[in-house]
Amino acid sequence: MSLNVDDYFRTVYEQRLRAKVSLPDLKTGDTRKLDKLEEVKDVERVLTAQREDFRRRTESLRRRRKELDEKEEQLKESLFKFNKFLKENDAKRGRALKKASEEKDLARQKQAEVELLEQEVLVLQKRRETMRVKVQRKAVYRDFLHRVTKSSTKFGEIWELVARFDTLLATREQLLGRESEGRQLGEALRQQHRRFVDEQSDRILRYNNQLSELQTRLEQVRSLALKWEATWNHIQSISARETLLLGQIKVTTLNLFHMMGGQTDDENGVGIGDTLGQLDRIELFVQDQTGILHHLQGRDSKSDPNVNPNAK
Repeated sequence: MSLNVDDYFRTVYEQRLRAKVSLPDLKTGDTRKLDKLEEVKDVERVLTAQREDFRRRTESLRRRRKELDEKEEQLKESLFKFNKFLKENDAKRGRALKKASEEKDLARQKQAEVELLEQEVLVLQKRRETMRVKVQRKAVYRDFLHRVTKSSTKFGEIWELVARFDTLLATREQLLGRESEGRQLGEALRQQHRRFVDEQSDRILRYNNQLSELQTRLEQVRSLALKWEATWNHIQSISARETLLLGQIKVTTLNLFHMMGGQTDDENGVGIGDTLGQLDRIELFVQDQTGILHHLQGRDSKSDPNVNPNAK
C-alpha cells in the first residue's frame, strides 16, 4: 500500500506536538551519504551519455536532411537543364530537317525540270521528223495552207501557223507533265510527313517514359524526406515530453523541499535550481523523521506491555 507523503508528515508533526519531547539528533552516517552521492553521480553520467547520444543522432539527422535537400535541388536543376537541352535539340533538328527537306525538294524539282526538258527535246525531235514525213506525204495540205495563209490576215506565213500549233501542243504537254510532277511530289511529301509524324511520336513516347521515370525518382526522394521529417518531429516530441517531465520533477522536488521546511533564499539554504541538493536534504529529512517515528514507537511499546514490540 502506497504512503501519502502529506499524511505522513502531518501525522509525524501531530505526534511530535502531542508528545512534547525533545527530538534527538538522529542523522545517518557519512558512508550512506557517500553511497547516495555516488548513485546520483551514476545517474548523472547515464543522463549525460544519453544526452550526448541524442545530440549525435540529432546532428546526424540534420546532416542527412541537408544532404537530401541538396540532392533534391541538384535533381531539379538537372531536370531543368535536361528539358532545356531537349527543347534546343528539337529546335535544331527541326531546322535541319526543314533545310534538308527544302534542298531535297529543290533538287527533285531541278531534276524533274531537266528530265522534262530532255523529254520535250526528244518529243520535239520526233515530232519534227514526223511532221517532215507528213509534209512530204501530204503536200496537198501544204498547198492548202498556202492558200489559207494567203487568205488569212493573222498568219502571213505557213511556219507562223505551224509554230502557233506547236506552241499550243507543247504547252499542253508541259502542263500535263507538271500535273504529274505535282502528284508525285504531293505523294512524296505525304509519305515524308507520315514518317516524320511516326518518328516524332516515338520520340515523344521515349521522352514521356524518361519523364515518368524522373518523376518516380522525385516522388521516392520526397517520400524519403517526409519519412525523415516525421522521424525528426517524433524525436522533438519525445524531447519535449522528457523536458516537461524533468520540469515536473524539479517542481515536485522543490515543493517537497519547502514542505519539509527547507530554505532557498539564505546562505544555509539550497539553491532553487539545485534539484540534487534538494533531494539530498529531503532524503536526510525522511531518514530523520523515520528514525523519530521508530523511536516514538519504541517508547510506546515499552510503556504498554500489551503491545507487541515487533508489530508495525
